[in-house]
Amino acid sequence: MSERRAYFSLGTNLGDRAEHLRRGVECAAAEDAFRASLVYETEPVGGVAQDDFWNLVLEVTTSASPRELLERARAAEGLAHRTREVRWGPRTLDVDVLLVGTETSDDPEILVPHPRMYERAFVLVPLRELAPELVSEEMLVGAIGMVRPLGTLASLG
Repeated sequence: MSERRAYFSLGTNLGDRAEHLRRGVECAAAEDAFRASLVYETEPVGGVAQDDFWNLVLEVTTSASPRELLERARAAEGLAHRTREVRWGPRTLDVDVLLVGTETSDDPEILVPHPRMYERAFVLVPLRELAPELVSEEMLVGAIGMVRPLGTLASLG
């Protein structure tokens, strides 16, 4: 399979957030070339009352399939000892596959494009930073949630 750009969303609101993001980026990128957006502090969307998140978007240049990228996302969450007790609840690390080139997947395990990405400012703002052609101003206006830039991952903790 030829190389194309794929995007992950990473978020954390428990424990050492900078370290969870660093390790998540390393695991999700694997051996692929990558770029990471700034880290953004974001308010939780949906779910229970909880602390704010730190989020970023990771772009990889890869020939991996959507299923292989999902396996990387799950491995990154495993490194952070992610548990799934409350839907949209607090978590050490959440990693979602957003886009894989122009591919689509309706496999319930790996929906591509991610079905809720266009609703959420914590995804669209950092995605637009890396790929402005993918996120219009109109999309940003319609997205929900507060987003505040914190800095580069290297500059945090």
